[in-house]
Amino acid sequence: MFLSSCRAADELGDYCDDDTNTNSSSQISVNIDRLLAEVVSKTSLTGYIATSSGRGPNKVYGLAQCRGDVSSKDCSSCIRDAAKQSHLSCPIHTDARIWYDYCSLRYSKQNFIGDVDTLSGLLFANVENVTNPRSFKKELGALMDKIRSEAVMPNAQGLGKVKTKLSPFVTLYALVQCTRDLSNIDCAQCLAIAVEKFETSCDSRKGCRVLYYSCYVRYELYPFFFPLDSNNGTSFGKTVRIVLP
Repeated sequence: MFLSSCRAADELGDYCDDDTNTNSSSQISVNIDRLLAEVVSKTSLTGYIATSSGRGPNKVYGLAQCRGDVSSKDCSSCIRDAAKQSHLSCPIHTDARIWYDYCSLRYSKQNFIGDVDTLSGLLFANVENVTNPRSFKKELGALMDKIRSEAVMPNAQGLGKVKTKLSPFVTLYALVQCTRDLSNIDCAQCLAIAVEKFETSCDSRKGCRVLYYSCYVRYELYPFFFPLDSNNGTSFGKTVRIVLP
C-alpha cells in the first residue's frame, strides 16, 4: 500500500503491466500510436470510444472515456493529456492504464473490451473524519444505493450522480460511473467492489474516491461534478492516495 499527497489537477495515477515491447520500432508500437491518435480525435464526440488497431499478434485494443458530466472541450483536453502521458509513463509497455479526474484511457494487446477490470486501482481518502460517523454512514449508504441503481438504468450510460442535504450547511455529493462497454450486470458488480472500499479504507472520512479501470465511485462534502453548486463553505481538505492491490 502506497500513500502520497495529491492535488486534483494532477494526473491521478497510472498502471503499466509487466508485458513489455522491447523493440520500440516494432509494428505494435506503430499500432499503439495509431490507436492513440484515433482515441484523441474521436473520444470527445460522444465521451467514449472502444477501438483497435492492427491485426494478428500485433493488434492492440483501446478504450477511453470521459466523466459523464464534463463538457466535450474538457473531455478532449483530458484525453490529449492522457494519451501523451501514457507514452511517458509506460513507454515500452503493451498494457497501460491512466487516470485523470475527467477521463481515463487504457490500451492492451489483450482484448479487454467488455470485461470487468478491477485488477489494479487507486483510492483517494480525505484525511479528516466526519463528526457523526453513524449518521453519516447511513446517509452515504442510502445515497450510494440510489445512484448505483441509477447507473444501470437504460440510457444512463453507466452514470449516476446525486446530492443530499445532511444539514442546513452541509451537502453530500456522490457520483458513480462505469465504462460503457460493460453490461448492466457487470457494471453493478464493478460498482459493488469499488463501494466496498469505502467501508474498509475510507471509514468515516469526509471524502473518498475509488478508481478501477471499469468503474469510478466518489463522494465528497463539497461540489465536484457539473453543474457545480456554489461552495457550501466546506473546505476541500487534504487527501492521501492509496494504490489498491
